[in-house]
Amino acid sequence: MTPQQIALVQHSFAKVRPIATTAAELFYNRLFSLDPGLRPLFKSGDMARQGQMLMSMIGTAVAGLGNLEKLSPVVRALGARHADYGVQPRHYMVVGAALLWTLEQGLGNDFTPEVREAWAGAYELLSQVMQLGAMEPATA
Repeated sequence: MTPQQIALVQHSFAKVRPIATTAAELFYNRLFSLDPGLRPLFKSGDMARQGQMLMSMIGTAVAGLGNLEKLSPVVRALGARHADYGVQPRHYMVVGAALLWTLEQGLGNDFTPEVREAWAGAYELLSQVMQLGAMEPATA
């Protein structure tokens, strides 16, 4: 990712933060609409809490995009945990589609082609690192 793309992702996510609860709800509704088979992976059923964790993790990842050396171990560990939950490589594409759709809904006209491209690049990068982590055993 270029520094400009990182800045676009970080700036646009700052606009999502005030609507984080709504964004998380939009995300999960879209995710389960795209692939209803993913719903059983969320065993707790507490989607409000899950949404809080999602937005927190996205916030951490977005903030860390400028320092991938520091962010990478966190993202790899997240990937390992997700593998333990039953997440498979094919799920990452569905999650990416749901994320981009959610950002488009939440940002409206601010979701420009450049912002979309930056987010797609960020998601691709982070999902690749997560999938590398999924090949490793989780470390609590």
